[in-house]
Amino acid sequence: MKYLIVSDIHGSLPALERVLDFFQKEHYDMLCILGDIINYGPRNGLPEGLDPKGIVERLNPLADRIVAIRGNCDSEVDQMLLDFPILSDYALLVEGGRRIFLTHGHVYGEQNLPRAGFDVFIYGHTHLWKLERDEQGRVICNTGSPTFPKQQRPATFCTLENGNLSVRLLGGTILKTIAL
Repeated sequence: MKYLIVSDIHGSLPALERVLDFFQKEHYDMLCILGDIINYGPRNGLPEGLDPKGIVERLNPLADRIVAIRGNCDSEVDQMLLDFPILSDYALLVEGGRRIFLTHGHVYGEQNLPRAGFDVFIYGHTHLWKLERDEQGRVICNTGSPTFPKQQRPATFCTLENGNLSVRLLGGTILKTIAL
């Protein structure tokens, strides 16, 4: 399976379009969205191309290929618009025998890791991409954000394929890869 993993879209249709262009061009199987899908959030400015309705119209046709997590800006109203579940705080994937914990980052994060065993922990929320191993050898990854990257970092998303987890720029260029 090929997974594209993104977090913190915050209602920006142009950012989502760039992610989906790569998703479709490179024939990814699943789109994992780690929260903050439609709402731009009260701490952020208005994103370029704010278009909640457009986000819904682009994502709903892909509903059978989406695994999504609730972010701190997602609500029950958002769920009413989307054809795939978004209100869980986490999801677990097993890929190649590895346990992958997906979450937004406001409930579980690097300072509050889940107690359940995992090999890979992937989150968003901070808008700061990260990809490294911790002292136990587990992979810790933050997808960054395609809409509101922080601290002068570029807009990013992640991919998981062939046992490699990568942080990518919106055009697809790899910034960093770790073999799982």
